[in-house]
Amino acid sequence: MAQAAGTTLADAVRAEVGAALAGTDAELARRYPGDPGTRQPVHTVYVPADAFTADTVREWGDQALAALDAHAPDAASLAGLLGLPADLAADVHDRMREKLRREPVEDLRIDFEDGYGVRPDTEEDAAAVAAARTVSAAVADGSAPPYVGIRMKCMEAAVRDRGIRTLDLFLTTLLDGGGLPAGLVLTLPKVTFPAQVAAMARICGAFEQAAGLPAGRLGFEIQIETTQAVLGPDGRSTVPLLIEAAGGRATALHYGTFDYSAACGVSPSHQSMDHPVADHAKAVMQVAAAGTGVRLSDGSTNVLPVGPRSQVHAAWQLHYGLVRRSLARAYYQGWDMHPAHLPTRYAAVYAFYREGAAAASARLAAYVAGSGGAVMDEPATARALGGYLLRGLDCAALTPGEVTAATGLTLPALHALAARPEATG
Repeated sequence: MAQAAGTTLADAVRAEVGAALAGTDAELARRYPGDPGTRQPVHTVYVPADAFTADTVREWGDQALAALDAHAPDAASLAGLLGLPADLAADVHDRMREKLRREPVEDLRIDFEDGYGVRPDTEEDAAAVAAARTVSAAVADGSAPPYVGIRMKCMEAAVRDRGIRTLDLFLTTLLDGGGLPAGLVLTLPKVTFPAQVAAMARICGAFEQAAGLPAGRLGFEIQIETTQAVLGPDGRSTVPLLIEAAGGRATALHYGTFDYSAACGVSPSHQSMDHPVADHAKAVMQVAAAGTGVRLSDGSTNVLPVGPRSQVHAAWQLHYGLVRRSLARAYYQGWDMHPAHLPTRYAAVYAFYREGAAAASARLAAYVAGSGGAVMDEPATARALGGYLLRGLDCAALTPGEVTAATGLTLPALHALAARPEATG
């Protein structure tokens, strides 16, 4: 009979340590719950409220397809333009066309801020109501994108009341029209101080209470487009304070390329997603948001794919490169400003996931089997590999059959390995 292993510490020591750290355990669970595990859109499309109609999403898809037909009509032209291998280009081109026909926009933001400007109150009131009614109708008939909502005006004194009223009108009209969409997203721009985020959280809570909604139903994105949102006057990083001020309602941090660059004094010709000031801001955002469940989104390029073919191709090469750069840096979402940005958005996203799918699947299969391989992966990396494949599935870069065949895992098993709920709407 084996002799029991001896220990020296009394049970009371472990109990005392556990009691002393109970508060820390609770604080860790509250502040760092981990990724929510739901689908994250690959992009956000901003459309001024006065330009938003029931046909907006389909029009963007049709215009994107027309641009593709005009300037990269087949796989060979796409391969030459973006430097893709012929077989990958053929695969990406086919999937991209299908995506533009089926679901051209994953996340739509109806803009009442910079893209809309200051209008008479009666005009903005009417636009807020009309936008909500259009969204309700699209949700009812199945034509709405998976995620949709508004960007209101900010919490600065000059426009604060207007922004709150627009939000109230939009949400109230949605409720009157059948309820809040599952994919409802609200965006708070031009944040400078945590108190503004706390005010938005208070508004959301007050609306829930008045409307009889469950507490916590309303969340919102925070746009990081002022220098004060990154570094406060006391020298501390502001981003963690913004997340904390949201009281659990922050869903994402969106980098605002042009406002932030301008605030840093970057000249217009150099304002870009890959400028050093952008990289610094996004690195701070990334570290602050890690583990909190708050997602990240990169910004946009204002170089539009319009004009002669040479100009369109140059803009597409720039956009493709910027999106691939963002993906490699774990910014899985970004903004698109023009319908002709959609082809290179999906070309970049699909190439990113399809190029890496075989290697990721092999590593994951080896990890699950305990068979080793060329890379020795840790549990955290295995979760990341699972998350990578699930992101590819979410945007239709990969199919369930491909992933199951390559990994040997059922989809429920893959979700479990990635620590992600199986329902990913």
